[in-house]
Amino acid sequence: MLATLLLAFVLQVQPQDAPKPKQGAYAVVNARIETVTGGVIERGTILVERDRIVAVGADVTIPPGIEIVDAAGLHVYPGLIDSGTRLGLTEIGSVDETTDAVELGDITPQMDALSAINPNSALIPVTRVAGVTTVLAEPSGGTLPGMAAMINLVGYTAEQMAAGARVMVMDFPTWPSARPRFGGGGARGGAQDDPEKTFRDALKRVDEIFDRAELYARIDSTWAAGKGDREPEFVPEMRALLPVVRGQMKLMIRVNQEKEIREALAWVSRRGYRNVVFSGLAEGWRVAGELAAAGFPCIVGPVLSVPTRESDRFDRAYANAGLLAQAGVKVAIRTGEAENVRNLPFNAGFAAAYGLGREEALKAVTIHAAEAFGIEGDYGSIEVGKKANFLVSTGDPFETATEIREVFIDGFRVPIDSRQIQLYREFLDRDEGRVKAVEIVPPVRN
Repeated sequence: MLATLLLAFVLQVQPQDAPKPKQGAYAVVNARIETVTGGVIERGTILVERDRIVAVGADVTIPPGIEIVDAAGLHVYPGLIDSGTRLGLTEIGSVDETTDAVELGDITPQMDALSAINPNSALIPVTRVAGVTTVLAEPSGGTLPGMAAMINLVGYTAEQMAAGARVMVMDFPTWPSARPRFGGGGARGGAQDDPEKTFRDALKRVDEIFDRAELYARIDSTWAAGKGDREPEFVPEMRALLPVVRGQMKLMIRVNQEKEIREALAWVSRRGYRNVVFSGLAEGWRVAGELAAAGFPCIVGPVLSVPTRESDRFDRAYANAGLLAQAGVKVAIRTGEAENVRNLPFNAGFAAAYGLGREEALKAVTIHAAEAFGIEGDYGSIEVGKKANFLVSTGDPFETATEIREVFIDGFRVPIDSRQIQLYREFLDRDEGRVKAVEIVPPVRN
């Protein structure tokens, strides 16, 4: 019944004759191109063939037969990348049947977010018309909830949307607050809980999991080398962690509080892991120097948030990314959203205004995000050979007055259309088509 209702809703808000994304050969001409890595090109041209940029510059020769997109007076930027979302995994947060981001169990590293992505989510067109072309879709729930997947926001299947990066997600143990125990008969009494012991026990369980994974990797390697006496037993959790402990897959550690960030840095150092990304980092500014010295990529956000402590300045969440960057941390930005991933440009804009600076803020949602997940060979800047992911706008994408005129994703020219745009157009000119207007009768009041 629910599936039927959802299908009816989608058909209602997305007419059958709605334009569709189209891949082909395009020349975007006369644009001001901000390449991010190669400076700004005035009145430049970008040639797109299939999914790739094949030429970019001020004096590009346009072959015959290519569709021309005149961007005179407009700006071109790389497609924006959100480094942490629930997009495609959650449709309506208050309706459990539309949420597929959480699995049962505390340790489920074998769960793959890509397999749960809904390519038909109504939230995807809403997001991409804001210039966000690529996002990391993250699972949640438990200590090891599974693998996050980087996806492009175009495609009929999750496999078509895959952008080439998978990362193992780990929610670092949190430090519990001390709270009183209650004795029998409802009277307050007894000893206080021990937050230190609770935290250490949780961290010990994490160590046990990774100890088992490293042992499993040694057994598997021995067998693969033809030296073992039997093949290791198939254990889904351990098999999923093999590429992590071997350094072949990034481990993304989500952590926010100052004390836990320090503990997470110590844990990573003790285990000798280098394939690590830190995410969240709400209080990262408190340990900026230590994060910079560690040298790991840091995903910050949401920026549009409130301080973690009542004693903090009102702008700590806005200034967090800038303070980290000033300490020498390479910063990317996440929204942590599903419905409002479209606000990624404004998260970056606030970070820019509160210390990160406009140039670094642009990198935080383009090349730095791509580098954090090892996909900078394809994404994050406008360069020959990279994926054709870019936006054409009337101005700076961080400004609320800016309009996005064109979006290219994976070489597809994506129509500027979404359910919100359709509703806007529907009620902008409310022509009922009636021969005679309905008489409005005022209410009778006693």
